[in-house]
Amino acid sequence: MAAPLSPDRLLAALRAEGVTVVEHPGWRTRNRNHTGAWGPVAGVMIHHTVTSGTASSVELCARGHAGLPGPLCHGVIAKDGTVHLVGNGRANHAGGGDPSVLQAVITETYRDRPPAPRAHQGSANAVDGNARFYGFECVNLGNGADPWPAAQLDAVERVGAALCRAHGWGAKSVIGHLEWSDQKVDPRGFAMAGMRERIHQRLEAAPSAQEPTAPKPAAPRYQPFPGTSFFRSNPSSPIVTAMGRRLVAEGCGHYRVGPGPRWLEADRRSYAAWQRKLGFRGSDADGWPGAASWNVLKVPYTP
Repeated sequence: MAAPLSPDRLLAALRAEGVTVVEHPGWRTRNRNHTGAWGPVAGVMIHHTVTSGTASSVELCARGHAGLPGPLCHGVIAKDGTVHLVGNGRANHAGGGDPSVLQAVITETYRDRPPAPRAHQGSANAVDGNARFYGFECVNLGNGADPWPAAQLDAVERVGAALCRAHGWGAKSVIGHLEWSDQKVDPRGFAMAGMRERIHQRLEAAPSAQEPTAPKPAAPRYQPFPGTSFFRSNPSSPIVTAMGRRLVAEGCGHYRVGPGPRWLEADRRSYAAWQRKLGFRGSDADGWPGAASWNVLKVPYTP
């Protein structure tokens, strides 16, 4: 078992594992520490909320309800994979559970799953899970039909790996609520044994703060200056159209119709306005493009 992570270390561990985190206002000091122990911690417990909707689920888990005051967990894992932190410290999520399960988690001696729980809140031999487990609620109706999106399961995996990595635990330190108490069924819709295998595989690799991202857009490519003689030849070219559109965007367009591909007097007047905007005067603002003013205009490349 280990001392619980501070708020800063918890946040850092999640982000280092690539978790997208939202900090709910007040989460760092929201806890039930005045009602009982918090720590040493032995593992991570996964739940489902029996609710739908991110905002309402997060609010419920942060504040609790008339029968059970919040926080009801440490974080809420939304269907899009975002983890909303709502509490830090003791939280009302695990309740009483089987001491043999706690021992199996501490020693990580079980095979695919911990021993079947034979205790629950109110049992004579139950142990306090709220003191020993981080708790994460996943937004799901828990009816077996509500889907578990890939992004949400990925976040469960990352959360489990983040806390195991931070404490030096193995994947067997992550259990479901149904593996803790014989009165619970959550999380319903995926197998904890399979999730632990995913967490194990992630722990075997170095932490990935970010998944591979899409390549950055290529830097804009601008049309090289084609030379003043190009324009004096009265061309018809998409370069002229692209130039005219840039002049309009800069507030220098003097077009009744267009701009179009044919170099016209309207193009020359528009370009002269651009030259004057740049501070050119006299013959330097005659409307015939030059290299200096052209390069500042940044006309998009035309194949």
